[in-house]
Amino acid sequence: MVSSYPGERLGLPDSGRGSVARFGRRVGALAIDVACAAIIGYAFFHHTDAVTGMPVADPIATNIIFAVVQIVFIPTLGGSPGHRLLGMRVVPLKGGWVGAWRPVVRTALLFLIVPALIWDADQRGLHDKAVGTVLIRA
Repeated sequence: MVSSYPGERLGLPDSGRGSVARFGRRVGALAIDVACAAIIGYAFFHHTDAVTGMPVADPIATNIIFAVVQIVFIPTLGGSPGHRLLGMRVVPLKGGWVGAWRPVVRTALLFLIVPALIWDADQRGLHDKAVGTVLIRA
């Protein structure tokens, strides 16, 4: 079946509340989440770069902060701070609570980068398809 808009095959509306979140919102939310993790990483886990002598955020701490935020906020608030600020939420396709395991697996796949860059016709990345979730407009 050829769908006329992302999410039609999933029974989601074309636009507005409950529709599949589009690319611009997704990128914006990711930028917000990465920036927040970097700021926290810099504030609490910075070190001086040996070459430039400038203080820099510890990249491992920043990545751990990013992961923890995803894993904690998706099941509790329905999405990361970036998702929520831009009016989105992560929901399971079959309804109900997203649970504790989905955010863990989704975040692990997100760290591989490639699953987030490969989408289907409904604009669901492989990280969402693997755990049975969809990012919708709230």
